[in-house]
Amino acid sequence: MTVDWGHAFAGRVAGMSASEIRELLKLIDRPEIISFAGGIPDPDFFPTAAIARAYEKVFQSNTGAGGALQYTISEGYGPLREWIAGYMARKGVRAGMDEILVTSGSQQALEFIGKLLIGPGDLVAVTKPTYLGALQAFSPYEPTYVSIAMDEDGPVLAELEEALAAKPKFLYLVPDFQNPNGTTVSLERRHAILEMCTAHGVPVVEDAAYAELRYEGEFLPSLAGIDAARNGGSPTQVIHCGSFSKTMVPALRVGWVAAPKAAVERMVLMKQAADLHVSTINQIVMHDIVGSIFDSHVKRLRGAYKERRDAMLQALADFAPEGVTWTRPQGGMFVWIELPEGMCGVTLLERAIREVNVAFVPGAAFFADRSGRNTIRLSFSATPPERIREGIRRLSTLVRDALPVAA
Repeated sequence: MTVDWGHAFAGRVAGMSASEIRELLKLIDRPEIISFAGGIPDPDFFPTAAIARAYEKVFQSNTGAGGALQYTISEGYGPLREWIAGYMARKGVRAGMDEILVTSGSQQALEFIGKLLIGPGDLVAVTKPTYLGALQAFSPYEPTYVSIAMDEDGPVLAELEEALAAKPKFLYLVPDFQNPNGTTVSLERRHAILEMCTAHGVPVVEDAAYAELRYEGEFLPSLAGIDAARNGGSPTQVIHCGSFSKTMVPALRVGWVAAPKAAVERMVLMKQAADLHVSTINQIVMHDIVGSIFDSHVKRLRGAYKERRDAMLQALADFAPEGVTWTRPQGGMFVWIELPEGMCGVTLLERAIREVNVAFVPGAAFFADRSGRNTIRLSFSATPPERIREGIRRLSTLVRDALPVAA
């Protein structure tokens, strides 16, 4: 008798779905496509020389190579965790070594958080829209989502209060240059969110993947930093997820969690069961490069990505038809487009690829309830300014042609 795999799968597998973004990344290898799809760094800006020197140092060392190729502790390479602790201290968070776990990118951190906190039917509060990868990480644990609308300052507080009253297991938030809509939660709103979550006893999961990529305005304190300032410098309410993928290089797969000790201790057990530890040599190399070039490299990225953001905003101002609106992010990698009512981002994508060789991500993917059909996400980080302008021109022409005649 052959195996009926559909019957053999656990029930939670039904909560898994393919990532629209992962599928769209396949298009980037087609040279004729102008891609605004993947929210990825430009490989031209990877610090390849520093990475090569770091690997060379490992293998030239009389004692380092053996250890770099060996198993290591699940918590992560000690010197790298010390660097992360120092980085978090700069953000106002006094995190000890037992409050930091190195993960395989911040995506693994989100998966661990889902496993740690979500049971079947549990409420999870997310914004509307929210990061697709978080929904993918949480959904296999069978939550019920409560979605909170956003305005230009972040989650709408009246809706947040209503959601918190229902006692969700946690609130997930990308406070800086959110993926997908580029919104930054204002300082006043950050304080209000933490006050409300503290009053209801609801943890906050802070995804800080883009926090360093600010192109204008003042840097705002992280939610973890505000939390720590209220509690003697240590995290109590916030699980902070960080990543080197957007600031250094994604392929080394190094991220981290800074969180209360009780949460980290259990995530360490999950790490042991999942993959034992992040690649030892990759952690050593990452420690070397962040210790030597982090600030200077991030400064370079800010200048380059600001130019691309500005190119996209200017092109939209020049070419977008009436009825199309967009966000004006202060940093990050994304501009969020709202199309006229009745237009569908999925249908537009199909036509854009087929007719004008432009790719993007339909916005419905970022809504837990799959609403937002007339929205799309554009990423500017991996496309040169001149290609951005041409891509926006093509896309705007297509949108104009697709508008109802009465408009």
